[in-house]
Amino acid sequence: MGRKSTVDKLDPAVRKHIERRLRENRLTLDELIEDLQGTFPSAEHPSRSALGRYRQNFEVMMQSMREQETMARILVEELGENPDDKAGGLMVQSLTTLVNRAVFQAQSDDDVDIEEVRKLARAAKDAIQARRASLDERQQIKKIAREELLAEQKEKLAAMPVKGGVTEDTKVAIREALGIV
Repeated sequence: MGRKSTVDKLDPAVRKHIERRLRENRLTLDELIEDLQGTFPSAEHPSRSALGRYRQNFEVMMQSMREQETMARILVEELGENPDDKAGGLMVQSLTTLVNRAVFQAQSDDDVDIEEVRKLARAAKDAIQARRASLDERQQIKKIAREELLAEQKEKLAAMPVKGGVTEDTKVAIREALGIV
């Protein structure tokens, strides 16, 4: 894929400082360069164009993370507060997002070789399998929860005394309506 950014090659402290400033999103590129020169006077600094390219990629990554966070919130709303559901769904979505990003980057490269295509195809297959496994797992969880609920209802009906007008015929009708056999 593309070559490594000069910002990625900087001292980790400088790179962390740049990323923090980019997350804050308050400085122009020129102000960010001045900030770097003031904070790290003896360190190597990236060019304005390298910093601009890095900012663009960083913004794409941050947008992707915000989308994943939104999806995780939606998953929690849909599936409940079970952290396993949230983590599994988020992992699958993150994997899918990363694969899509890699595919788009590969498409923009002029010299894509067969090894990259093979790796991307494998990653796409893994993402699809992860989605399928996540769906299967959610369906299995629903099935188990349904079985547990029916067993609990069956126990409560069996323990219900015959008084207050609740006859055996009424209990049978309730069992049939709930699907308890």
